[in-house]
Amino acid sequence: MSLEARIDALRRKHAHLDEELEYEVHRPFPNGAAIWRLKREKLFLKDEISRLNVANDDMPQERGGVA
Repeated sequence: MSLEARIDALRRKHAHLDEELEYEVHRPFPNGAAIWRLKREKLFLKDEISRLNVANDDMPQERGGVA
């Protein structure tokens, strides 16, 4: 899996967690532990995405088939 594909997968997972968090927050009896877990997972993914973006920026880019 390429680095870009990994970042995209993490972004999709982050978005899915955001949807789960919104649901949990707005349901009649929100589960505080679930909210805490979802926020923690989102933060972990955000940090991982940022770390991978920095690593991706540091990698030489291919230009015209030459690395």
